[in-house]
Formats: sequence, structure tokens, C-alpha cells
Amino acid sequence: MLSFNIKEIVTVFMVLFAVIDIIGNIPIVIDLRKKAGHIQSEKASIIAGLIMIVFLFLGKSILNFIGIDVNSFAVAGAFILFFIALEMILGITLYKQEEINPTTVSIFPLAFPLISGPGSLTTLLSLRAEFKVENIIIAIVLNVILIFVVLKTSARIERFLGANGINIIRKVFGVILLAIAVKLFTQNIKILFN
Repeated sequence: MLSFNIKEIVTVFMVLFAVIDIIGNIPIVIDLRKKAGHIQSEKASIIAGLIMIVFLFLGKSILNFIGIDVNSFAVAGAFILFFIALEMILGITLYKQEEINPTTVSIFPLAFPLISGPGSLTTLLSLRAEFKVENIIIAIVLNVILIFVVLKTSARIERFLGANGINIIRKVFGVILLAIAVKLFTQNIKILFN
């Protein structure tokens, strides 16, 4: 029997919103839009939502099947988030810039790993232990709607904030992302060593 709970939905929504950090990713979205020329906001949002919902149900089984536990996955995700955060804070490029393919940019790197990346997927597995699945799904759908709105209006947001505003947001959210990476790492590394 389905049991919807507004408090659970709001809590899960806020946790996912913080981890996905679509507002903090606006500078990256703008860079991708400039390189690719166009981003399919609907496609990116729907695919990211589907990845999260599928992972909610099959994530633990997939990881177990390939012999990876959730905590190891979380530590790997923490490293990825850490390096993305360093790029944002220091304004450097650590990853080899591959040629951006305009036809796939909405799927990779936007839908995965930027929106539905290791941080959000690991978080979903943690949330499943605490909250009812139907409430998590509603929170995912609400986040996907918000992601779509931000992607659709990113050009307007860029004009409104300007280059300096975007740089400030990039640095601030880089620090927040770095903090999330450190928290994800420390919480899971303790469990791995115990």
C-alpha cells in the first residue's frame, strides 16, 4: 500500500537538491551550451530522472553483481566530486577535454555524471534505507522538474548574473561541492575500514 508523506518528500527533495546542486552547476551547463551550441533540456532532465529511478531500484543489485559495495562506490564518487570541485574553485582543467559531441552532450556529461552522478546515486541508496520508495520517487520527479527549468533558463540566468556573478557562484558552489565530497569520503571510508 502506498504511503505518501509530505515531510518525507520535502526532506528527500532537499537532500537530493543539495547533492545534485543544479544551481551550482549553472556555470558548467553554460560552458557545455557554448561548446555544443545547444542542449536538449527535456532529454537531459528525463534521462537523469530515469537513471536515478532505475538506480533506486537496481543500484544495490548492480553493484553487488559486479562485486562493489555501496561504500566503495561512494568513496569513488567522492573522488570525482572532489576533482570537479577543485576545477570550479581553482579555475583549472584537470580532466582531458574531449571533443564535445552536440548530439550526445545532453546525455553525457550532462544527464550522467553531472546531474545523476555518483553522489546523487549513492545518496539515493542511503535514502532508500530511511524513506519510503514512493516518497523518494516524487522527490526525484520534483528535482527533475526544477532541473529542467534551470537548464531551459540557463542562458537568461547567465545574462542576469553576468560573468562575475557566474564566477562567484562557481567558486561558492565549488567549496560546497568540496565539502559534500569530503563528507561522502569520510562517512564511507570509516565504514570500509571497520
